[in-house]
Amino acid sequence: MAITVFENPLLFKLSTAHTHYSFRINQIGLAEHISYDVAVDDGSGLCQLAEAVNAHPFEPYWTDLTTFPQANCKDLLPQEFGGFNTGDYRIPALISKGEDGTPATDWRYVSYRVYSGVPILEELPCAYVGNDSDVQTLELKLVDSVTGLAVYLDYVVFPRCDVIVRGLRVVNEGRRAVTLERVMSLQLDLPAGDYDSLSLVGYYGQERLPERRALGRGVLQFSSVRGISSHGVNPAFAVMEQEATEDHGRVWGFMLAYSGNFLGEIEVPQMRSPRVLLGIHPELFSWRLRPGESFTAPQAFMTFTDEGVGGMSRHFHDFFRNHWLPSRWALCQRPILINNWEATYFDFSEERLLDIARTAAPLGVDMLVLDDGWFGRRRDDTSSLGDWFVNAGIIPDMAGMVRKINALGMKFGLWFEPEMVSENSEFFRAHPEWVIQISGRGRSIGRHQMMLDMGNPEVVEAIFRQMKKLLETVHVEYIKWDCNRTMTECGSSWLPADRQGEVAHRFVLGTYSLYRKLLEAFPYLLIEGCAGGGGRFDAGILRYSPQIWCSDVSDACERMRIQMGTSLFYPCSAMGAHVSACPNHQTGRVTPFATRGNVALSGAFGYELDLAKLSKEEQEMVREQTALYHQLNPLVASGDLFRLEAPGRLDKVVCWSFIAKDKTQGFVILCRLQMHPYAAPLRIRLKGLRPDAYYQIDGKRLTGKALMSVGICVALEERDAASRILIFAKEK
Repeated sequence: MAITVFENPLLFKLSTAHTHYSFRINQIGLAEHISYDVAVDDGSGLCQLAEAVNAHPFEPYWTDLTTFPQANCKDLLPQEFGGFNTGDYRIPALISKGEDGTPATDWRYVSYRVYSGVPILEELPCAYVGNDSDVQTLELKLVDSVTGLAVYLDYVVFPRCDVIVRGLRVVNEGRRAVTLERVMSLQLDLPAGDYDSLSLVGYYGQERLPERRALGRGVLQFSSVRGISSHGVNPAFAVMEQEATEDHGRVWGFMLAYSGNFLGEIEVPQMRSPRVLLGIHPELFSWRLRPGESFTAPQAFMTFTDEGVGGMSRHFHDFFRNHWLPSRWALCQRPILINNWEATYFDFSEERLLDIARTAAPLGVDMLVLDDGWFGRRRDDTSSLGDWFVNAGIIPDMAGMVRKINALGMKFGLWFEPEMVSENSEFFRAHPEWVIQISGRGRSIGRHQMMLDMGNPEVVEAIFRQMKKLLETVHVEYIKWDCNRTMTECGSSWLPADRQGEVAHRFVLGTYSLYRKLLEAFPYLLIEGCAGGGGRFDAGILRYSPQIWCSDVSDACERMRIQMGTSLFYPCSAMGAHVSACPNHQTGRVTPFATRGNVALSGAFGYELDLAKLSKEEQEMVREQTALYHQLNPLVASGDLFRLEAPGRLDKVVCWSFIAKDKTQGFVILCRLQMHPYAAPLRIRLKGLRPDAYYQIDGKRLTGKALMSVGICVALEERDAASRILIFAKEK
C-alpha cells in the first residue's frame, strides 16, 4: 500500500519504492512531521524517529506546559502546516485576515480519508494516474476554530517514481468573510543539519543555470513577480546535504506546477532545522473567501533520494513522463520541425515558405512551422497582436498553401501569442478595457504590446473564437504559443476594488482555461510553449504543452549549459532544441554543423535556419540527423539521463548519456567546448550500466563495470566545439 495509517497515536506513512514520508497527530492535535527519507521497515516504530523537542523557558504556550511539554513547542516542532501569530515564529504556509483585521491561525487535526487515484482540479493543472494503479491520495483536514477556516491537505503518492504531490484547498467554513494573503502549496520541515540549496537562475538567453549555495541562518528566496515564472528564476529547487554530489548523498527536490508569480523559501531558524515552502507569491495576491467559498492552490511536487542530484532528476523525469505530460505525447516521438523564423524573420511569402517545405521534405523533416508575422496587418512587431486572422496580403489562401505542404508529406504549424495585444490592433480598438491596467495610471508598453486581462472570461472566449475559426479552416497540427512580455500595472477593470489582489492569479487561470478549450476542441494539436524562449518553462505549462522552447539563444555551446541545467528537474524530451544558422544569430559563434545537430538531438528536435542555403554536404548531414533522431529519440523519451564528467580534463567538456530502463542500450553525447594545445585524451566513465554485462561501444567490447570504473578514451577533432555521439548496446 502506498499509504498506511496507524492508530494510537494516529500516524501516517506514505511509501514509494525507495522512500517513506511520515507524520503523526500529536497530543494537542498538531500534524507533526517525522521523516522524509529512505524507506524503513518498522512502521509503528516511526514515532520513535521524531526529533526530541525540549520545552524552552522563553517559548510561549497556551495550555498546560507540564502536561504536553513537547507538543506545545510550536516554534521548535516540525509541522506539516504551521500556524501564524500563535507561537510558531517561522514563516507560515498561510496568512489570512478576518473582518476584524487580525491575522492569526492555529491549525488542528479534524479528520482524514484515503482513496485510490488522484484529486481532480477544475481550474489548475493536476497529475493523473497513468499506468500506476498503486497511486493513492491522503486528504488531511485541519481547522482553525476561531476563523472557521479549514485546510484540506492532499498527499498524492506515486510509488514507482518516488514522487509525492502536495495539494491544498482552503474552505471558509465560518460565518464571516476572510481574506487570504498568503497560501503556500507545500511546507516541509527538515531535520537540523548543514545543507546547500540548488536552484536554476539566469536571465533572458541564459536561462536555468544551476546555482548551489550553502544555507546559513536566515531566509533564502526564489521568486518571480513578473506575472510569469520568468527567465531569471525557476519554480524548482532542491535542498541537499553539503556532502551530496551528482551521484551520492541526500537530496530533497521541490517543484511548483504554476506559471505565474511564485515564491520558494528556505528558512533556517535558530535551531538549524530548515523549513521549505513553495507556492503563489504573496506580493500582488489576496483572495476573498465568503462563507462557503473555497480556494485551491496549485500542486507542488517533492521527491527524496540518497543517490545525489542525478537520482532526484530521474525521479522527476519519470513522474513527468508517466503522470504529468499530456499522455498523447508523453512517451512518443514528436515531429521533426523546421521553423522559418531565423530563415526569414518577417520577410516571407507563400512561395518562400513552399520553397522551405520543398527543400525540407526530402531530408526527413516532418513539419513546417510559420512563425510571427502571418496575421492581421503585421509586418513588424508594432501591430496586430489580438487580430488572429490571416494577412491575405502575404498569404492569399493559407488553407490552400497548407494543402500543398501536406501534399509534400509535411505537417503545418502556426505561431500565436494569445495572451497579448498590440495597441495598434482591431482587437484593442474594440476593447481597450480588456488589458491589464490600473485606472488613472499610464500603461507600460513592452515590445509594443500589452497583456490581456485573461482573468476575464469574455477575453478568453473572444480569443478562443478567433483561434477556433482559423483552426477549423486551416489544417494546423501544431501551435507555437509565445508570451513576450511581463506584467506591470497589475489591475483589472473587470474586478471590483476589493478583488484587485486576484488579478495576477486569475490571469494564470484564464491562460490555462484557453489551453484546455483549444485542446478539447482540437485534441490532435501539439502545442509548444514559449515565452521569449525560456521565460515560462515550468510544470504548469508542461501539463498542456509536452515541450517548451528552451531558450531564444540557439547557439549549441550555450544550449549545452542551458539544457543540462534544465535537466536537473525537467525531462530532456520537453526541451525544444533546434539546429540553428551559423554564424549563430545571437552569439556570432561558428560551430560545426554536426555539433549543432548532436546537441539538438537530446531534446525535441528541429531546425531553425534556411535549409536551401546549406551546402550539399550539410544537407546530407540533415538527412543523417533526421534518421538518427528516429533511432535515438525513444531513449530520450523514456530512458534514464546520466550527466557524466571527464575527470582531470584541461579543456571544458560537456557530456551526458541516455540509457534504456532495461540497460540494454544507450548513447553518449560528448562535446569539448574549448580546445587547448596538447590536451590529454578524454576519458569518460559511464553510469547506470549492468556491471557484469558486455557492451559494444566505439568498436570496443567492454563490461559495464569497466566502462563505469575505468571508462573509455574518446577521440575528438582538435577544434573548439567538437562533439561525438557514441551509441552502445549490450550483447545478447
